[in-house]
Amino acid sequence: MQRLEQALQNQGYHVVNIDYPSTEYGIEYLADMAVSNGISVCEEKGANVVHFVTHSLGGILTRYYLEKNRLDKLGRIVMLGPPNQGSEVTDALEDQLLYRYFFGPAGQQLGTDPDSFVNSLGPVSYPVGVIVGSEAAFFDRYFSDIIPGKDDGKVSVERAKVKGMSDFLILPYAHPYIMEEDEVISQTLHFLKHGSFLHQRDSDFAGSDNGEQ
Repeated sequence: MQRLEQALQNQGYHVVNIDYPSTEYGIEYLADMAVSNGISVCEEKGANVVHFVTHSLGGILTRYYLEKNRLDKLGRIVMLGPPNQGSEVTDALEDQLLYRYFFGPAGQQLGTDPDSFVNSLGPVSYPVGVIVGSEAAFFDRYFSDIIPGKDDGKVSVERAKVKGMSDFLILPYAHPYIMEEDEVISQTLHFLKHGSFLHQRDSDFAGSDNGEQ
């Protein structure tokens, strides 16, 4: 997230870039660890508004935290490649030891079943912009074959959506690198400032019903 962090700093944002042990704990513990830590540092710096920019699981941690906690200083949120409705990769591989090793307890919570942990989270009621990729990295081709429709190698375009989202953007990038792309960085900055993305492709936003698809 370093390029994105630098770009935000260049625009005058104070950035708290939080790392967390994503493969060691479940979503509940990670959300309390990472999100609350980030908010605390922002408040120590005197922030009047707290925005979030997340990648992948980070979007789920943020949703879970905000469902359980009130944040009066909440601004806007940009989620990059979030498995908001789970991932078929989890469905296919959750019982395999290698998957458990690399994705940990939180990875077990990203199934697509209607009663899965991630799908038990409610719709968002705050400004959220979602950017999802539509190309898979070469080492994610196997995962991409598991996922129906367009995907970024980890998450399908459709399952990145969340009910209540303000805007949605599909860009031709892969899941592991999407946060490094200049176009993604500029779109992130635009959403934080204006609450919407700049739509340059007809298929950027699939519908206008705020994620009710």
